[in-house]
Amino acid sequence: MTFFDRIGEEVEPASEDRSVHPADWLMLLGFMALCVGAAFVGGLLTLPGLGTWYRGLLKPGWTPPYWIFGPVWSALYLVMAVAAWLVWRRRRSVRVVIPLLLFVEQLILNVAWPGVFFTLRNPALAAGEVLLLWFSIFITVLAFRNISMLAAGLMEIYLLWVTFAATLTIAIWHLNA
Repeated sequence: MTFFDRIGEEVEPASEDRSVHPADWLMLLGFMALCVGAAFVGGLLTLPGLGTWYRGLLKPGWTPPYWIFGPVWSALYLVMAVAAWLVWRRRRSVRVVIPLLLFVEQLILNVAWPGVFFTLRNPALAAGEVLLLWFSIFITVLAFRNISMLAAGLMEIYLLWVTFAATLTIAIWHLNA
């Protein structure tokens, strides 16, 4: 069975275990720490380009004010952590290793984007990287859907924002090429 066959593999419906054990709460904290760590590293990679370089870029008129990105990304990292945790909680009834590895992969690509855009100051390369990120999130949504519809739905919220971010990145690249 190939990797892509596993992603599409149907999983027998299993009732969600609604009880939350103390170890489950620790794992939720672990996923939150992972996502906050990714946010922290991404923030550090953002700093080099925030000054005059970013302000000097041409941007489309529909670019949101810069202050909106922090709260939106903070909420999205929380949503991602909860989605991964929901998948992890199903580990006794379904295979979750590959979906969680896909989650980590998209998180790495998520952290890489500010490095490419803000640290390297390369909107063209960042446009390609954000498309890889989008595809990785999409595959993660498909993998999560077979395990937890709620987890998949949470990741779809994130995918919608990255769709917007990708469009914005591509627009900035074209305006500044």
